Amino acid sequence: MKLLASLTSPFVRKVRIVMAEKKLDVDLQIENVWAPDCKVQETNPLGKVPCLVTEDGGALFDSRVIVEYLDTLSPVSRLIPPGGRERAAVKCWEALADGTLDACVIIVKEFQRPPAQQSPEWIARQYGKIQAALNAMETTLGEQAFCMGVNYSLADIAVGCVLGYLDFRFPHIVWRDDHPNLARLYKKLATRQAFIDSEPPRA
Repeated sequence: MKLLASLTSPFVRKVRIVMAEKKLDVDLQIENVWAPDCKVQETNPLGKVPCLVTEDGGALFDSRVIVEYLDTLSPVSRLIPPGGRERAAVKCWEALADGTLDACVIIVKEFQRPPAQQSPEWIARQYGKIQAALNAMETTLGEQAFCMGVNYSLADIAVGCVLGYLDFRFPHIVWRDDHPNLARLYKKLATRQAFIDSEPPRA
C-alpha cells in the first residue's frame, strides 16, 4: 500500500498514527498538493491528502474512510468498536476532532490571503468553533484515562492530532490552561511512539 501524504497535515498524521498502532507497513509518498506538478488528483479527484493507494491499485480518500479500512487489516490494537453505541461514540469524537481541524485549516489558509482580502468575521467564527470544541472535549473527557474510558481508541488519536496541530500552528492558543483534562491526556499521548514519529517538521 502507498499513502500520498503531507508531513504537516493533521489528517495525514491521524492516518499515520493508526498505521503505526496497527503495525501496518505502508509506503509514504510525500506530495505538495499546491505544486503545479502534483499528481494527487490522478488518484483522488479532490486533489487532497491523505489518499491511500491499495495493493490492487484502488484508492481510498478522506482520513475517516482510510482509518476505518486500516482498522480491519490487522487484529493488533483494535481502535474502532465493531458496532453499537460505543462505535458511534468513537466516530462522534472523530467527527468533532476533524471539524475542529477544518476550522484550524480555514484560519491558516485565510491568513495566507492578502490582508485586504481576509475576513475578520470569518476568522473569528472559526476561532469560536475551536474554543467550543475544546470545551466540549474537556467536559466529555472528564477524569477518564482516555476518551472512551479505560481503552485507547481512534477517539484519542483524533483528539491528539487536534491538540498537536494547535501547538504546531496556533501556539498563541494557550489551551492547556483552561483544559486540564485535555492537557493530561495529551501529555500521555505524546509519549507514544506513533505520536513521536509523526510529529510535523518544525523547520
